[in-house]
Amino acid sequence: MKDDHFMDKKFTSRFEKLKDATKHLLHENKDIIHQLKFIDTLRQLGVAYHFEKEIKEAIGTINSSVNINFIKNDLFATSLFFRLVREYGYKVSEGVFDRFKSENGNFQLSLCNDIEGMLSLYEASHLVKEGEDTLEEASVFTIKHLKTIIKEQDIDPILKERVQHALEMPMHWRMPRLHTHWFIGMCEKEDKMNINLLEFAKLDFNMVQSTYKRELKQCSRWWADLGLVDKDLSFSRDRLVENYLYAMGFASEPKFSFYRMILTQVHCLITTIDDIFDVYGTLDELELFTAAVDRWDVNDIDHLPKYMKICFLGLFNSTNETAYEVLKMKNVNCIPYLKKSWVELCKAYIVEAKWAHNDYTPKIKEYLKNAWISIGAAPAIVYSFFCASETISNEALENLENYPTIMRQSFLILRLFNDLGTSIEEVKRGDVKKFIQCYMHENGVSEMIAREYLQDLIRETWKELNTSHFTINSPYEGSFTNLAIDIARMSHYFFDYGDGFGKPNHENKDRFFSLMVEPISLS
Repeated sequence: MKDDHFMDKKFTSRFEKLKDATKHLLHENKDIIHQLKFIDTLRQLGVAYHFEKEIKEAIGTINSSVNINFIKNDLFATSLFFRLVREYGYKVSEGVFDRFKSENGNFQLSLCNDIEGMLSLYEASHLVKEGEDTLEEASVFTIKHLKTIIKEQDIDPILKERVQHALEMPMHWRMPRLHTHWFIGMCEKEDKMNINLLEFAKLDFNMVQSTYKRELKQCSRWWADLGLVDKDLSFSRDRLVENYLYAMGFASEPKFSFYRMILTQVHCLITTIDDIFDVYGTLDELELFTAAVDRWDVNDIDHLPKYMKICFLGLFNSTNETAYEVLKMKNVNCIPYLKKSWVELCKAYIVEAKWAHNDYTPKIKEYLKNAWISIGAAPAIVYSFFCASETISNEALENLENYPTIMRQSFLILRLFNDLGTSIEEVKRGDVKKFIQCYMHENGVSEMIAREYLQDLIRETWKELNTSHFTINSPYEGSFTNLAIDIARMSHYFFDYGDGFGKPNHENKDRFFSLMVEPISLS
């Protein structure tokens, strides 16, 4: 992976000029609908983080001053207003869409004539919370009619491509960085696109990509020095790149550099330990390893086999190094919390190892109680909290003990997607039965029925996650709770085409090159 030159002065100087011009445009837009559209464009171009303060102020002003009647007959504007206001943490009722319903309570068929409005409503509907029937109806209505429109009508090719892209996956579920790459490409096709804004977005994408390349190189050196893929643990998967992509997907902004590198290390350790439990270790050895992690004493590991000693010391040293950095930056001793998270992960792995050893098929409830942790949730949540949070309150620390509900929901989505994508391969190699096999066994149904139920459960869990995320007065700051949404989004990234982590495919390799290797052409 060769270095590029986008951090050279000629690019950074041009970038700052374009950034100032964009900020001016943000302040210049006084028309409410134009301002909402401009903010949405900044978000989709991946540059909104540069103007976080200004955008929050603008959304707050719009929310407090707008009389919704001002846009009452504009489906596009109402949907965009709803989506942005909700995304920025303000209360907004699904009742704003009642005006678009007929007397029989259904959405008006005449709305189908407004394709931009239908597309905007479709995107807004995926911010649905539990109990929001109108948004559920909006999703069904827009999906049905947008599919018909692109199939039967001769519409503008660019608009058709946008609709097809949205129907493939709503924006709320997409990995933001990947969506930005696609959106920049779409903007290049638009005749009315502001060329300076587009250049700014391209430069930002390439400069941030340079940051990612530098971080991945540092992580690669760390991984090589740690030596966990040497001959004693040669059975373990070497998934450094995929683990970095996980971390980058969780938090893509440049300011989260420390977090990304630490979480890459965490996921590399999780992958190694997972393979010890799934592939290599005997049940007796796994019990010994779990007990060693629980004791957390480097002087008491002589009874472990060599490969486990190496893994334990790698885990122990890496954890202490992270805790040292957190202590310097935030004056908090996080070792007890980090250690506890590894213990809980190993205990979840032991449960699954015993199930596999005894050829036991758990009930769905029993399976899920353990499975959301065994996907790697405990360490990822705790490390995320300490490395991504700018401030750490006592209330948040107390809540961390039992893991925040929002993070449980997020990792449940990750687990369910993992099972949807990898279940067949893993069961073939003798791994514990996954959700699909458990559901088939418990309910006496076919694999197809089990998969349909699993997909429905993912959608329901997204609603629960939205409910938690868009609820005000959380003890956690936004940078931490936003991670929950992005973790769920990464599930779609890795498992939409099967197992993009355990068995990388060409779709995910192409995505990797667009995100990490190939800069966007400025011409």
